Amino acid sequence: MTGSTPTRSAPGQVGYAQLSTTDPAAWRASGAAWAGLAGLAERRAGELADGATALRAGWSGDAAGAAGARLSGLRAELVALVPAAIETDQVLAEFATRLSAARARLAGAVALAATAGVLIDRWGKVRADPARVPADRAGPTVLPVSTAIGNALDLATAADREAAARLGRLAAAAGSGWAVQPPPQRPAPPADPALVRLWWAGLTPAERRWLVVHEPELVGRLDGVPAAARDQANRLLLGLRREALLAQWEQLLGRVPRGALELAGLRRVEATLTGLDALAARLDSPQPPRAYLLGLDVGGEGRAVVTLGNPDRAAGVLTYVPGMTTGLDDATGELGRAGRVLARCAELAPGEETAAVLWLDYDAPDFLHEAAWDGQARAGGDALHRFQEGLRATHDGPPARQTVLGHSYGSLVVGTAARDHGLAADALVFVGSPGVGVAHATELGVPAGQVWASTAPDDVIRLTRPPDDLARQALLGVSPIGTIAGLLTGSGDERWFGRDPADPAFGGRTFPSGRHGHTGYWDPANPALDGMARIVLDR
Repeated sequence: MTGSTPTRSAPGQVGYAQLSTTDPAAWRASGAAWAGLAGLAERRAGELADGATALRAGWSGDAAGAAGARLSGLRAELVALVPAAIETDQVLAEFATRLSAARARLAGAVALAATAGVLIDRWGKVRADPARVPADRAGPTVLPVSTAIGNALDLATAADREAAARLGRLAAAAGSGWAVQPPPQRPAPPADPALVRLWWAGLTPAERRWLVVHEPELVGRLDGVPAAARDQANRLLLGLRREALLAQWEQLLGRVPRGALELAGLRRVEATLTGLDALAARLDSPQPPRAYLLGLDVGGEGRAVVTLGNPDRAAGVLTYVPGMTTGLDDATGELGRAGRVLARCAELAPGEETAAVLWLDYDAPDFLHEAAWDGQARAGGDALHRFQEGLRATHDGPPARQTVLGHSYGSLVVGTAARDHGLAADALVFVGSPGVGVAHATELGVPAGQVWASTAPDDVIRLTRPPDDLARQALLGVSPIGTIAGLLTGSGDERWFGRDPADPAFGGRTFPSGRHGHTGYWDPANPALDGMARIVLDR
């Protein structure tokens, strides 16, 4: 073996200089521009619908009928354009993500070269630095660097070819046969995600596009439909959901006199609208990672399932279930917590692709007396079970490592789902938990050693254990939730919903948390954030 090794090269292969100088952010920005075109098409389609309504009110006859049909056709074309623009954004955003991973691997190779005494020229050719590496060690020293560079270039090349193929198919389909109505059989929610996946795989691309455009409510909520299609469908629905909220708000505003119930309803709708607008802004943002909308419901306090990164492509997927008082008004704040775990994963493993899901598809308790019972956790358990099964069914390539994280009452949702239905999860994580509905980790049905928990020293959740000294009794007496906490005390080392999962007798594993209170587990300075990321990465 010589002391100089060229990196692998083939027709169409991304080169060292290309990868080292490319800017993934430019591809993301291009995708965001396409997403903006989708919004423009939706607005123009709405204007055409309004124009057609006005036309019918003041014009009749054959000419009016022909004009109305033409307007309807134009509107249909614009509506069909929307998922195509969204899909283009998805392709470019995912390409940018994989380019970022390839560049991270390349940076790792360059760092390795600097440490090992290996020189890299502008074409990516590597050789040992004769001033630092003896001639008899040149080959073994160069080989790891050359291999690392080759792996980075291979990843970039695969990403480039895949993105080009996907965009090519999209462009070819736009010419004719863009959307074709599929056979009438449809799986009805809550269907088995594995059966949904089989049904979806049996459709042609044109049939899938038809369903996204014409039946977005079905596509958007079916576990077992790939994330990309659900995202397209739910983004189509978002504007309609906002219109429904506005109509509800105007109806409440028009009631005179307004009593306490009407005022409370107004405040709730206003908060949900604010949250929906914040969510829409995050969905429209080019900031990485790209957000995918997998579920949306504006009824009550609202629900949302949003993922950062495409879970169907990631090697590791985190599903985060938040606790009490969570609704659509705070969805972006809770999504930010999932995003901080994802960012720490990127710091620890820059060459790996991970995704993080905010799963807010249950009715979270609003008040402490509601949180004292497990009814809402049990009601959400089956939906969480189906969602996780759907992630398994739609994943591309080797199975992802799936981690489910529950905070506060959300930990009870996770534990109840695992106990009653089973969870497609490789690891469970509980932070700030009042108990998870079981007495021992083995009752949760995940691999041994993959149940984790952490409770901050100053987390108020500790008050749900019995006071063991005068100071703690005094604390219960002066705390705003002292009365409720006193009601929630168990016996021995138990919490209200079973044994403390952070207790050694529970049989799980623990990771440390600093003194950041009940909601500070995601603080950048808290070691718990690092712990959660390492569990997601299986480190």
